[in-house]
Amino acid sequence: MTKSLSIILLTILVSSCSFSTKKSLSLYKEAQAKAPYDAIIVPGVPFDGLTWSPTMRNRVLWSYYLYEHGITENIIYSGGAVYTQYSEAKIMAEYGKALGVSPSNILLDTLAEHSSENVYYGYLVAKRNGLERVAFATDPFQAKSLKGMVNKLELPIDLIPLILDSINTANYTDPSINGQVAIEEDFISIKERESFFYRLKGTLGRQILFYPEDLPNERTVKKLRRQGRLAEE
Repeated sequence: MTKSLSIILLTILVSSCSFSTKKSLSLYKEAQAKAPYDAIIVPGVPFDGLTWSPTMRNRVLWSYYLYEHGITENIIYSGGAVYTQYSEAKIMAEYGKALGVSPSNILLDTLAEHSSENVYYGYLVAKRNGLERVAFATDPFQAKSLKGMVNKLELPIDLIPLILDSINTANYTDPSINGQVAIEEDFISIKERESFFYRLKGTLGRQILFYPEDLPNERTVKKLRRQGRLAEE
């Protein structure tokens, strides 16, 4: 296979796993009609200690855009110290505050280590704080990849895929933060703690312990109970 053909096939594959611009705009318009949400969940990515990556930048700016425009009242930043010693949730919170999000409107989930966990653990943070109307706000690729999980479990979570043009035209500046406040002292990389295949299970959501009341039916409860995937009742 030629290099150019490989690139074409990869592009097609990635595109098929991502919401189209049209679909993203449609979901955003639905979110506008339902606004304000009590909270949005924003999943993290690793921080290298120097500056945010383009992916983190887009997600944090999108969360601020939704906050600034009244789409959400609160933001739940989600992500532990997974591949680096920096808690992803805490780093994003620092950027969010530097942009202008009030600290009183920021909540953290520092447990999630995989995107599937960002969804469920972020949802649990919302529940524990009495926040009922919740959406998951991230880039179109990740939003579409997690749509199946949200639908299968019938979680009351909407999806708000990133509209890149919105944050680009807003012309936000990159703020400076003190990343030291997000360092986890007892950090051990997930690559040292878990094998590749165990991490894959995490990516697929198979390490999550679910609470029975969050599951759609008794059949699912029984299935996960047999698998040992229920939290203590």
